[in-house]
Parts: sequence; structure tokens; C-alpha cells
Amino acid sequence: MPGDEVARREEGGALLARISDAFVRMQKEYWGLGPVQAKSYMMDDLLLVVMRDGMTRAERTMVDFGDADLVRNFRQTFENRMTQELTGMIEELTGRKVLTYQSQILFDPDVVAELFVFDRAAPGGAKEIVATAKGQLDEEPLGEVESEMGTSTRAAPTGEMSRPDLT
Repeated sequence: MPGDEVARREEGGALLARISDAFVRMQKEYWGLGPVQAKSYMMDDLLLVVMRDGMTRAERTMVDFGDADLVRNFRQTFENRMTQELTGMIEELTGRKVLTYQSQILFDPDVVAELFVFDRAAPGGAKEIVATAKGQLDEEPLGEVESEMGTSTRAAPTGEMSRPDLT
């Protein structure tokens, strides 16, 4: 039933794209600058949102001065204050309760990773998990942005990998 698999992947991929888009919008709203790329991954009871190239000019300057810890500390404090809004947004999009959430900024390359743990694994045949796997193997774009002010169109870099059959 290849048609069923395509429908599952598109439905699951649509949720992942909505999650990525929501994070880009929220980053632009609260930071004044959104990431250049964002991609969401769903695995069992975990959601990982990875955003690339979203540091502000001031943050980049502070990192260049050798003050990456100050940038990380400020980002962590800000994310802690935003927990209710972020987890509420994810609960609304997924229909599942978020038990805990953690954010981390990495430097060189500029990457922000947002990790959510749900109260249960993805329901309904785990469409998002299949979409995550297929998106990686097929290098399909799921919620990446074209530019700092763009829309979802471009895939994040994944590197070369073998492509085993998931069916």
C-alpha cells in the first residue's frame, strides 16, 4: 500500500512543518530575528526542533569577544521565562501534554536545539516518526526557511547517507 505510506508521510510531515514554522515565527516575534533554517524531528515521545543561524548581531559580537557563556546564560534565562508559551504552543499543535522542555544554544555552527518530552508516544501509527525518517532519507524539506524573513521551502543540510528502504 504505497499510497497509504505517502499519505501518512505527508500528514506527519505537515505537522512537523507547522511546528518548525511556529518556532520561526516565535523567534522573529520575541528575538527580532528568526533562524535561517528550522527543522523538526519526532521520535516516540520526543520532539526535537533544530534552528540554524539565528543569533542576533549583539550575540555574535559577544561570542567574538569570548563571552559565549554570557550569551548562553541569557538565552537560557529567556527560554526559562518562555517555557509556558513554548510548551503551550507545542501542546496545541500536537494534541499531547509536554512533561518537560529544554533549550540549548550551540556556537560554531550557530544552532539552537529545543527538546520536548511528551506524556506519550505519537498516536495514530506514528506518522510524524515516519515523516522524520523519510525526510532524512529523502532529504525532504519540512519547515525550513529560505531567509531570515522567508517561508518554508529549503532543506537543512543532512550530509551524505545511505538510503535503506523503510517499507
